[in-house]
Amino acid sequence: MIYWHAPRKWSSLAAGEGSARRRPGRQVSALTFGVLLLILACGGTPAPSGGATASTQTDVGKVEFLSSQGQAVNEAEGMRKQVLAGFNGTTDFNTSLTGAQMVPKLLAEHQASKVDIDLVGDIHGDMVPLQAAGALQDLTPLLEKLQKDRKFNSQLVAYGKMGTQKQYYIPWLQATYMMVVNKKALQYLPKGADVSGLTYDQLAQWGENMLKGTGEKKIGIPAATGSRGGLLSRFLQGYVYPSYTGGEVTGFKSPEAVQAWQMVKRLWAVTNPQSTNYGFMQEPLQSGEVWVAWDHQARLIDALKNLPDQFQAVPAPSGPKGLGFMSVVAGLAIPVGAPNQKGAEALIDYLTRPDKQKKTTAVVGFFPVLSDVSVSGKDAPPGVGVEAEAAIKQTNAKKALPALLPVGLGAKDGEFSKTYFDTFTRIALHNEDIQTVLSDEAKLLQALLDTAKAHCWPPDPPSTGTCQVK
Repeated sequence: MIYWHAPRKWSSLAAGEGSARRRPGRQVSALTFGVLLLILACGGTPAPSGGATASTQTDVGKVEFLSSQGQAVNEAEGMRKQVLAGFNGTTDFNTSLTGAQMVPKLLAEHQASKVDIDLVGDIHGDMVPLQAAGALQDLTPLLEKLQKDRKFNSQLVAYGKMGTQKQYYIPWLQATYMMVVNKKALQYLPKGADVSGLTYDQLAQWGENMLKGTGEKKIGIPAATGSRGGLLSRFLQGYVYPSYTGGEVTGFKSPEAVQAWQMVKRLWAVTNPQSTNYGFMQEPLQSGEVWVAWDHQARLIDALKNLPDQFQAVPAPSGPKGLGFMSVVAGLAIPVGAPNQKGAEALIDYLTRPDKQKKTTAVVGFFPVLSDVSVSGKDAPPGVGVEAEAAIKQTNAKKALPALLPVGLGAKDGEFSKTYFDTFTRIALHNEDIQTVLSDEAKLLQALLDTAKAHCWPPDPPSTGTCQVK
């Protein structure tokens, strides 16, 4: 492969649901995630502000909190000043590492019995190899204490058990990906198209209409490279591929995949060429460089916060197989051997109180994990309510096709995502033959799956052994 001068690192928001070899009961269906987004966005009876455990009544000392979430400068600053400032202790909120970088660090500390981290905030997939290595503590007693005054969604709690009877992480945040649209673009919608129910062909036609009407390419896709790069790989894995092939992996080089890449080429022809420099789409949206953009909700939120009258959030498009979409769940875990056990438990208590969940939602643009905390309506943080409405429409789409982030790949997740990115580079940017590229990259993809011994994950059909590319 000649397109990369250095190994790709993937942002924490893009970090995959990496795991050790799957164990029975380890996986929750993708449909569950879609339902959770609907439940949690709507909320329920207002929750109490949440009490404090005994350990938060007095100063609990310094807590080393390593997080793959809240890595944007404004998010990290907001976490420190708006969320963590009231904690009865000193929090070192460290966002210097992505999820893919955190896992080997934590595993190395565990193996050396020299643990420096008290609390880990990361997505589910990064927790799986840590639990498999025995590096995470059982938090069942803490969960039981917390459930006395707050209502965690039971399905998310079950996910944190990793297919066991023990609780290895406490749910913290969740999110999805969607589109944000500048209302100036609506006049160029294809005839008869519904902005909340677009197909990919209509999206491409919309881009063609905007190019004809303005002389500019007004669609944006986050295709920047690097450790703080864009999430193009998730767009391909969780949105385009499921929408056209019904899965993420098994149909990688199928005739349906060829059709998908023909659409991608058509779409790229009307996409702002600066997209290869875009990491967070909220910035080019606000500058007016693009009018229509797909991204993770946390990377779109500033446009909706800062210019609420100018933008609206809408579901991703659909394809022949349905509307493919992904969800992300992040949790809080304590490493075995954490220096400040009580401080870590107190910080989990603090971060999962209803008022702090709502504040965190406002800062990082994720949804809360408490079933009775609403993020829609008048009380929703700026921008979040609009995103919640789009997430509900996405989940409720007639042919909704929820997809999981990659599962079972462990340290190979970055290479897995790079394969999709390289495929895009060769087909869309270098104009190579689609079927030739897919055949080449499928071999690399299968080698990664074989090395990781990864089973298929939703929406691909379950496999009895290693997932096979077809």
